[in-house]
Amino acid sequence: MTRWLIRTAALALLVLLAVALWQHFAPRPAPPPPVPLTGEIDLIVLDKSDRRMTVFRDGKALRSYNVALGFAPDGSKERQGDGKTPEGEFTIDRRNPQSAFHLSLGIDYSRAQDRAHAAALGVSPGGDIFFHGQPNLLPDIIRRKGDWTEGCIALTNAEIEELWRVTPIGTRVIITP
Repeated sequence: MTRWLIRTAALALLVLLAVALWQHFAPRPAPPPPVPLTGEIDLIVLDKSDRRMTVFRDGKALRSYNVALGFAPDGSKERQGDGKTPEGEFTIDRRNPQSAFHLSLGIDYSRAQDRAHAAALGVSPGGDIFFHGQPNLLPDIIRRKGDWTEGCIALTNAEIEELWRVTPIGTRVIITP
């Protein structure tokens, strides 16, 4: 009888220890997704050093996103193929629902000053800089890691869908180092 009591107490202690450890180390449930943005935004600010983009309406920050940049992100874009994301003030000037990267919103790079700078270097400034999603060849749940674009700004597909809904042509874009 004593042996049975010791075994039962030891088993109960093991169960309590397992439950306590599980409660302490178990993965936490994912937070609920944020409420979808509605209305239109009027400003996008991208901080390249933080890989963080924030969208605004009437001076109020509405949402921030982690982004991927060009494969050589330090410095501003100078030439086609340099893998840099441009810096400065731009405007959303086009929308592409048939993008090879889910959806895309284009900025007005290259500007006159970008073309003049590239001409002084004897190179092409490049162009076609977009906010876009992940490559269409990847499943929606996959997100490429690191900086991998040719100079564009990449988000998840769900994020670019949200940005697409709230970003009109003419939205100001500020990209800082």
